[in-house]
Amino acid sequence: MMVTRELLEERENQVLASYAMRNSASRNRSFPEEPHPYRLEYQRDRDRIIHTTAFRRLEYKTQVFVYSEGDHYRNRLTHSVEVAQIGRTLARVLGCNEDLTEAICLAHDLGHPPFGHVGEETLNRLMEQFGGFDHQRQTYRILTELEHRYPDHPGLNLTYEVLEGVVKHDTDYDTVHAQDYHPEERGTLECQLSNLADEIAYNTSDLDDGLRSGILDPNQVLELRIARRVLDSLGFDGPADLRNDMIRYRFIRRLVGLEVTDTITATAACLREAQVTSLEDLRALDYNVACYSPEMDEHNRELKRFLFQHFYRHYRVVRMAVKAERTLKDLFSAYVDEPRQLPLETQARAHSHPEGLPRVVCDYLAGMTDRYAIQEHRRLFDMEVRA
Repeated sequence: MMVTRELLEERENQVLASYAMRNSASRNRSFPEEPHPYRLEYQRDRDRIIHTTAFRRLEYKTQVFVYSEGDHYRNRLTHSVEVAQIGRTLARVLGCNEDLTEAICLAHDLGHPPFGHVGEETLNRLMEQFGGFDHQRQTYRILTELEHRYPDHPGLNLTYEVLEGVVKHDTDYDTVHAQDYHPEERGTLECQLSNLADEIAYNTSDLDDGLRSGILDPNQVLELRIARRVLDSLGFDGPADLRNDMIRYRFIRRLVGLEVTDTITATAACLREAQVTSLEDLRALDYNVACYSPEMDEHNRELKRFLFQHFYRHYRVVRMAVKAERTLKDLFSAYVDEPRQLPLETQARAHSHPEGLPRVVCDYLAGMTDRYAIQEHRRLFDMEVRA
């Protein structure tokens, strides 16, 4: 028996919820393509994203810790995989399209520059007079312009729904720029679930990495309401030592489980309350139905405030951020002041690019990994390092 595309589409009609996004209902691609005999459209998009240069570079792009801090901390690649894993779970239980959800999750951070959010803030300041920099817009540009994989068009030629999911990615760290994707419409539920999968992944993994690094005080963590809730669910009668690896593993694993279960329960309730029975119903709403319960939402806000105060602003993290900012500023100035230091291909692009040299330099910097940016800084500024 061979499972064809037609059979897979028929399975979708039988299995997916009425509000889910089906491959057969896609608004298609900018450049028409023949359908694949045994792969659905969102599966093809997922595969194209995985095979990009930008996706591979995520391995050496900062989540919180620069790669030189150790091998066991999250990076942008492992974060994206964790987001996709959570996203698929949410989508499967709620009857949504898993391939579409996974594609959006895997693509959502492709535009992040080296050195995490400080890298983005630095590039945005450097580009203030030239249109600024935003990692979400950069992700879209990578998918539609900067990745060259086909001879007859730029970008990956992804489906409308995957690109819509990227531009409508809406978390505390993202800004929506959806003018070409019907901004009056809500994103698909797959898009909305990707947003929450991202939040769940970075909140829980940053807490884990903060504890592993010794930056976060376990006793302070245990004062959080969400931490007490996790310990209660694990059946701890007395204090738990989060410095113990096995206890921390159990703690974070249960935390992720509680977050995911809460999201599923609250989203299902919101769908019922809004009487959503079709994708059209969902798109017509003026709010997202994917959500936490009010109690979990408040617990997560408390966790975010705690991480901001005790982790992201810890002196070890700040020192890394200051070094990163200095590195990007130096590289930007060096390339703009003397563009002949750029690779020949990048120089040629600067001559023809409508936004000029600063944007091309910004694209070049944004595409760098942490490791490459550090090495390039040495090549340009250390006389004893071969250029």
